[in-house]
Amino acid sequence: MKISEIRETKTAELYAELENIRRHLFDLRAQAVTEKLENPFQLTAARKDIARILTVLRERGETGIEQKEHHLEAVASHRR
Repeated sequence: MKISEIRETKTAELYAELENIRRHLFDLRAQAVTEKLENPFQLTAARKDIARILTVLRERGETGIEQKEHHLEAVASHRR
């Protein structure tokens, strides 16, 4: 994901994308442990995407990013 694409995205969508990428990173780590990960660069790319999104959120003046994300996860888990 390019930084220009991230900057054009709405804040709520960035939080959703951040959650998706973090889940994907978790899956990649699990694959790496079981030695089923074909391309190790995917781990690096996922971490960089997370960093880019967090940077844009902080540039927008978002505070409490981690707390908002945990709140959104809690709300989503209650809906299931």
